[in-house]
Amino acid sequence: MRLRRLAETVSATTLGLALLLAPAAAQEAAAELGVPLPEQPALVILNSDTQPQKLDIPAPAEVTLDLRPSTSLQSAEAAEAKEMVTGALSTRPDQAPAELEFDLPEPEMPPVDPALTKPAEPSPQPQLAKPSQIDLPPLPEVAVTMPAGLELSGRIAAQAEIASALPRLAARERADIVAAYAANENRPFWIDGKDLSAAGKQIVARLGRAGDDGLRAGDYLLPVFESADKDSLAAADIRLSALAVLYARDARGGRIDPRRLSKLITPKLELPSATEVLSELAGATDPGAVLAAYNPQHGGYQRLKAKLAELRAHKSETPVARIPAGPSLKVGMRDARVPLVRARLGLGSSEEPVFDRSTALALADFQKQAGLRADGVLSDQTVAALAMPPSTRLESDIVAQMERWRWLPSDLGENRVIVNIPEYRMRVMHGDKLAYESRVIVGKPESATPVFSHRMDHVVVNPSWYIPPSIMRKEILPGLANDPNYAARRGYVVTRGKNGSISVRQPPGERNALGWIKFMFPNDHAVYLHDTPNRSLFGAGKRAFSHGCVRVENPFALADQVLGPEWTAERLKRLIGSGERTIKLPQPLQIHLVYETIVVNEAGAVTTFDDIYGFHRLVRNALEQRS
Repeated sequence: MRLRRLAETVSATTLGLALLLAPAAAQEAAAELGVPLPEQPALVILNSDTQPQKLDIPAPAEVTLDLRPSTSLQSAEAAEAKEMVTGALSTRPDQAPAELEFDLPEPEMPPVDPALTKPAEPSPQPQLAKPSQIDLPPLPEVAVTMPAGLELSGRIAAQAEIASALPRLAARERADIVAAYAANENRPFWIDGKDLSAAGKQIVARLGRAGDDGLRAGDYLLPVFESADKDSLAAADIRLSALAVLYARDARGGRIDPRRLSKLITPKLELPSATEVLSELAGATDPGAVLAAYNPQHGGYQRLKAKLAELRAHKSETPVARIPAGPSLKVGMRDARVPLVRARLGLGSSEEPVFDRSTALALADFQKQAGLRADGVLSDQTVAALAMPPSTRLESDIVAQMERWRWLPSDLGENRVIVNIPEYRMRVMHGDKLAYESRVIVGKPESATPVFSHRMDHVVVNPSWYIPPSIMRKEILPGLANDPNYAARRGYVVTRGKNGSISVRQPPGERNALGWIKFMFPNDHAVYLHDTPNRSLFGAGKRAFSHGCVRVENPFALADQVLGPEWTAERLKRLIGSGERTIKLPQPLQIHLVYETIVVNEAGAVTTFDDIYGFHRLVRNALEQRS
């Protein structure tokens, strides 16, 4: 009963507090909204024992409830006394909030029987009904078309550097090939599906005919690849690109470096880059024809090519008698090989195996035609040349001459001057027509005329001759050492610099080594075309007499060709003796100093010239060694 009474008291108290606080909360909300509330009714507490009482409720006060359970049950009197002291409400606004404290005892619960305690069992999971088998309709076939070559792109990217690594391709060309594939999203250029595309087959066909242009087809063989092996297809595509680049560079003269053969062979090669080659081939309708066009298109080259094909078509299969190796033979020596040598040279038999003078002279002629040193001595090199059929030797000579055509610019110039050094001849060409030609004098073997191309841009009348350093070392300085008047007696002017240097100049005049006119194309070799006071030398059959420059037989006729109608020969001659005069050409003129020992004319006839400097032999041997 006591607990029940206590609970009733707490409930009544809580209800009263709620009624007290509700008006205050409503007033705060109304104040925020700006809406007035109606007057609150009076609170009346009805009691069954007494009359209704009206309470004056003060302003809301803050009430704190402190409910604390008690460990022991206190007496009713003590609880009532405590309630009177600590449970009173503050009825005035200025008083501190009243604190209500309730001491509730903990309820006593009967002990629990352990036997009645069971572990909780998991609730049963609902069982799903097994679905019946449903026959689904067949799915439609979907065809996915992948971009051409996309299935090889990953393999090409992985193999590009390795597959493009040809021995004669420099690192720059290999890098350009890799970059070209990267720019093409690593798709193949020449593989279509599982085989070569039409463009790829055209390129392979051109590489197979490399021998037609004097190149070696064996240098451009495409490895066998498997159509079902994607790695093999990717490698074949890259290798074909690399072979095409190599062919194009070889066709433009990249097989040998002419500057390594001699410091006097200095053409400026037009070697195409890998980027240029692949770009042109990939965009061409006939890439095989584009690749072939890297070979020289000049008439002289094309006639050599035709003669090479003719020789190979009529090549004799008759073997040549082999001459055994042995010691070098000179005139007067006896050797068992002499009859074989005479038979090979077309000489009659001799009673004794003596290497006589007639054999030596015939051998010297053979050596000359073979580009060897014509000394009439049977050396090991001469024995090797004798073992080669005449047609084969001529083939090698033509191929070597074709190689030198690759050193020339692809555009020789519409109007041009060509000096063929071994022929001792100069020509002025207007297109394919010969405008003028004359005999020339070229450098001696010890002071050879260099091989290169340049542009003639001016002419000097009444020139002074400044002695070049090579002549100073060989002639002038030794002469001055023996005779202080050596230079003055020859009309030279010696100038000594502050640092001890000496320069020697020959003033203009009829004795000037350059004559009355010189044709200038400034170059690293300091050579040019010029007149000469010693015109009698033009009557000689072999005219290698100069210090390296080219002496022209009739320089004023040449001036007519290069200076145009404004400067006629008569006008130029009126300037002679009036002081040095420089005249600019109306248009720079291309000039080519070439070394053609084998020339094929339009009728197909072959003309050979002496290898006066041995340049032809150097080229032929370099190509043979590479083979």
